[in-house]
Amino acid sequence: MAKLIDELIAKAKQSPRRVALPEATDADTLRAARAVLDDGIAQPVLVGPADEVRAAAAEAGIDVGDMELVDTSDADAADALAERYMSAGRERLVSAKGARRKIKKPLNYAMVLEDLGDVDCTFCGHVNTTGDVLMAASMMIGLADGVDVPSILALAQVPGFAGPEGDVIALTDCGLNPEPSAEELASIAIAACDNVHALMGWEPRAAFVSYSTDGSGESPSVERVREALKIARDRRPDLALDGEFQLDAAIVPAVAAKKVKRQSDVAGRANVLVLPDLNCANTMIKTIQLFAGGKGYGHTLSGFRRPVADSSRGASVEEMLGDIAMLVLSAAE
Repeated sequence: MAKLIDELIAKAKQSPRRVALPEATDADTLRAARAVLDDGIAQPVLVGPADEVRAAAAEAGIDVGDMELVDTSDADAADALAERYMSAGRERLVSAKGARRKIKKPLNYAMVLEDLGDVDCTFCGHVNTTGDVLMAASMMIGLADGVDVPSILALAQVPGFAGPEGDVIALTDCGLNPEPSAEELASIAIAACDNVHALMGWEPRAAFVSYSTDGSGESPSVERVREALKIARDRRPDLALDGEFQLDAAIVPAVAAKKVKRQSDVAGRANVLVLPDLNCANTMIKTIQLFAGGKGYGHTLSGFRRPVADSSRGASVEEMLGDIAMLVLSAAE
């Protein structure tokens, strides 16, 4: 089984992007920046108070002399950035005074750089909490059209699985929304399809997963999945979306032939599984890891106008490299 993460890194090297790193006083973030630059995965842009970033780099023994450093302590530059942000022609969720106040924090500063196109994506979350990252991205970048909530797409590599994309399948939402409404589940599916196309180049075929297949079960949870499918289809008729399907009907062609008594481009061939809630999604990804010996990858947030990664605070530098590679691929679309 070829390592998926190695494949993602190889693809990212083909089109490296400018990645803002607003946690640039963190030693592991600086080590990751050094590695992605040396390996040609990305062009790191360190965002933070210049004196503090250089001091942290010196203490960690990391050379950042050839890296771009955006000094957030430069008041004149911050004023100019805030003015550009407010006059860029898109409705903002903050006032001019609020924007200037917000970008005192490197996390928000980086998001503004990304919104304006000065960088292609932002990697954070190794120091900041998920709540901090979500608030900054929601406030400074905003959600994509047709998306109600951000979500997390996971790529699972499963030994012995022979799906339409080999041993890899995408699952969502694996990290943020405990009990999404029908509207939220629809937007999660749409964002996942767009993200997996950017990351993997797949033509997404998303199955809305349930314990019921085409009406074999009835309950409020099944009805919510059906309603989510209808909303998603109305919003994005260009996407291949279908359900509600049990897991086997979604990914096993022989089972789909028995259970789905109609034409479907998704049944038995799904490469994206839209799971009904976080209980199901969290359990499934951990089942893959613990019982099947599989791997789960993904800290790129789906649903924002521009790509943002919410890394784990416990991630190793190696894991951070994989996360940055996935982020670069999201930005390359």
